[in-house]
Amino acid sequence: MNNELKQQYKLRITSANKTELVVILYEMYLQYVQEAKDALQTGNKPAFKDALSHARGCVKELMNSLNFDYSPAQELKQLYIYVNKELVEADLHGKTEHLDNTIKVMTELWEAYKEISSQDTSPAVMTNSQSIYAGLTYGKSDLVENLDQVGENRGFLV
Repeated sequence: MNNELKQQYKLRITSANKTELVVILYEMYLQYVQEAKDALQTGNKPAFKDALSHARGCVKELMNSLNFDYSPAQELKQLYIYVNKELVEADLHGKTEHLDNTIKVMTELWEAYKEISSQDTSPAVMTNSQSIYAGLTYGKSDLVENLDQVGENRGFLV
């Protein structure tokens, strides 16, 4: 994942509510799996292993965020276990069909959570974060980001 994409995710995370955070995790997962597929096809083993490691981290975080007070949590856990097993198989055998299997599952879950997220009106998880306004001024060769609330308490409250 390039630095620009990481920055975009960071900005989205700071203003996301709980449901949006799950959507972001799915998007990151799908991004890392696509990078793993690309690395496998070009024969870049270190990049393949690195992307798979990041994808597993996303699945682990999704598993840890499950709330078992609600009924779909157990079913989601089983799906995440399946996805993790497929990632291990892809790592062991170096075959993209295992990655394709996980993409199917995670894409459907991403679409469902995206729909739920559009209806979730809860506040952002992170409060007291710094506001960033991009595009207000332009430098000679790049965009300048202006920060709001400079000098105030910038600690994140979660």
